[in-house]
Amino acid sequence: MEAITLEAKTRTILGKKVKKIRRNGLIPANLYGNGIENQSLTLNLVAFAQVFKKAGSSTLVSLKIDDQKSFKVLVHEPDREPRTRAITHVDFYKVKMSEKIKTEIPLEFIGESPAVTDLEGNLIINRDAVQVECLPDALVQHIEVDLSVLKTFDDMIHISDLKIPEKMEILDDAEELIATVSAPRSEEELEEGTTAEDEKAAVDALAENPEETEEKTEDKK
Repeated sequence: MEAITLEAKTRTILGKKVKKIRRNGLIPANLYGNGIENQSLTLNLVAFAQVFKKAGSSTLVSLKIDDQKSFKVLVHEPDREPRTRAITHVDFYKVKMSEKIKTEIPLEFIGESPAVTDLEGNLIINRDAVQVECLPDALVQHIEVDLSVLKTFDDMIHISDLKIPEKMEILDDAEELIATVSAPRSEEELEEGTTAEDEKAAVDALAENPEETEEKTEDKK
């Protein structure tokens, strides 16, 4: 993977005066981590936005402060202005390459579900990220989820189905549901006002009580 680098400068302007920094196309930032003192920084907004688009919050970034030697950090989700969504502040966490860290890895959904394209079902995504623990150099930008395995309305993708790097451990429950496809709504359901939220609630109940659902299925047989 191509190294992602970012430059920053030591910041002396603090408190409400940081508004002046933002007017000049810069954003304030903080650096923290085990064994180091918190440090106030200034970043070029455009440069940071480009880096964050590539790295997100799960890929290591080489941060160079002033004329110092660069080191590896993780970027936390930036603070944003509620109305415009403009980035207003960001935190960096300095990692120790020999120590495991816990972080969240986003899921990237690929492929198409035959249950959606052929059977006109409704794709239901139950979660879009997972919690992991690993050494920093084992981090990945995302974990792929192949939707093409959802061929019928009975098919499901659980956390245990994910393909993850050997040195990475997922901390979430292996049986937790990630994605499934619900059957298209009938005319009767449409008339009754059944919503997508109702369908998701049904899927959540299925994920929480798989044994009960199996018993009902056996009774119908």
